[in-house]
Amino acid sequence: MELRQVRYFVAVAEELHFGRAAARMHIVQPTVSQQIRRLERELGLDLFDRTTRQVTLTAAGAAFLPHARTILASEQAALHALDGLRTMAATVLRVGTSVGLGARLEHVLTTLADRSPKLTVELVSAASTARLQAVRDGELDAAFVRGLTHSPGLDLIPVWQDPLVAALPAAHPLAARTTVPLADLARLPLRIVPRETNPQLVDLVIEACRNAGFEPVLGPAFTTDQDTLAAIATGKPSWTVFYAAQARFLQTGRAAFRPFAPPGLTAETFLAVHPATPARRLAPLLDACRAAGADGAGPEPRTPPDTQLANPWPPAPGPQDRPDVDLP
Repeated sequence: MELRQVRYFVAVAEELHFGRAAARMHIVQPTVSQQIRRLERELGLDLFDRTTRQVTLTAAGAAFLPHARTILASEQAALHALDGLRTMAATVLRVGTSVGLGARLEHVLTTLADRSPKLTVELVSAASTARLQAVRDGELDAAFVRGLTHSPGLDLIPVWQDPLVAALPAAHPLAARTTVPLADLARLPLRIVPRETNPQLVDLVIEACRNAGFEPVLGPAFTTDQDTLAAIATGKPSWTVFYAAQARFLQTGRAAFRPFAPPGLTAETFLAVHPATPARRLAPLLDACRAAGADGAGPEPRTPPDTQLANPWPPAPGPQDRPDVDLP
């Protein structure tokens, strides 16, 4: 039994005329007659008595009519429910986020609220591998990722570059400078996450150290923002890296964030999307991301892959910013 056959049956039952029923359905009469015949053969019963003068319902037709109407009402209810879901889906974007987006993410959300007030954004936090798989599976519309250049089955759209900053003890002579040359950190242990946790970030930092002429001495692993900053502030002098966009939101006491001296240390942020996602659906999000990148929601250098981030706003220059500070 097909829904169109049920619709044709109800139309003929209400009109008691095949021609008028066909006109009502905007189709030709032979199509209605053929489909009703097929329905009767499938049911094994005649639904109409037909004469040259009139069409009437048989007892089987009269019994079937209320059920046919229920079937069509259920169809309409289902379509209405799906229309509601389609409407909601069209106005809700599910976006995977990464650690350290900080002011950038705030900028994106503010821009979306201003430019697309009917669009709702649901943020989903997960590890980078899980975020990417969720985009492939259609569970997320897009996801922010760092440090990748390729991900099977997805398009990676560059949206901005984030700066990394150094976190070090506020009492250390290097913290008296407005920027920190990476090579000057060579004598301090580096606290960083295990490579298996965030290979992109670790590789970026280690390679930058090597390019600066030294192999970093690895100290205790980076754990949480709070614990690592506390250890840097109060323990044996050491350093780590944070994303600048996140750093501006972190509270510090005896730890300080300082930008790296030129050329700085940066990583590119991408928006991972499924190639089949309609461009118009993602257009508001991409426009907001590009606005955040162009306006620079933070200092303009770049940042590395997902995990730690930090706040690079040095104090206003003062007497302590003398270039002849004697560094250990």
